[in-house]
Amino acid sequence: MHEPGLSSELPILALAVGNTRTRWATFRGRELLRSHAEVNADPAALAERIASDAEGAEVVAVASVNEPFAAPLADALRGRLGVRVERVGQELPLDLTHSLDDASTLGQDRALNAIGAFARARQACAIVDAGTAVTVDFIDGDGVFHGGAIAPGLNAMLDAMHRTTAALPALRHEPPDPARGTIGKDTRHAMILGVRAAAQGMVRLLVERYAEVYGAYPQVIATGGDAATLFEGDGLVDDIVPDLQLIGIQAAVEAAMAAGDAGDA
Repeated sequence: MHEPGLSSELPILALAVGNTRTRWATFRGRELLRSHAEVNADPAALAERIASDAEGAEVVAVASVNEPFAAPLADALRGRLGVRVERVGQELPLDLTHSLDDASTLGQDRALNAIGAFARARQACAIVDAGTAVTVDFIDGDGVFHGGAIAPGLNAMLDAMHRTTAALPALRHEPPDPARGTIGKDTRHAMILGVRAAAQGMVRLLVERYAEVYGAYPQVIATGGDAATLFEGDGLVDDIVPDLQLIGIQAAVEAAMAAGDAGDA
């Protein structure tokens, strides 16, 4: 994607198209100026909304785990904006050193979260993404991505319990009232507490296992729509970074520009 004359201070608009929401942010260099998120509904309408934040951006970089929504959104942005719209994994390469057996199935969200975490911390990190799914991944102190684990998110677990039983109700996750305590007082309360404990316990167990394998405890960074409700105030998590994937996109753009400069030298 490199063109002569572009620098690492190039203002960019980074978009991460998820399964249910799209998050975007404007960067100048490594400085994140502002970010927003909206539910995926109409690509054309969302492109209009995003365009209002794109003023001054010279590159729009789009990552996605939801191609049916991302493709028309990128097309709408190309039609709406007079700047380059680059797709991560296509025009914009993902430069991530890994030890995976098969990297072809690695989602862009997981890869970019790892890139973003290492760009911030410059040390070994366990990356927790709590959204439609909950992923817990590991990148070591040399920036090598080793993979991780994928489990259902809070609402996916609740939906599965409703669909596979005769009596459990359909409900969406909401943070429980702390005044009700940690023992479920009715079925709905018990379901909410159960899925939260499943996610929190899984994260704790996996981070401990990663630390055992690596021989040192990693920094734990959480992101995703349910990160705050699950891990705010939890001593296990060092930092909650809602825009972690977008930080990874900015780092990928910067790396692509640096590679282009090296190739031009």
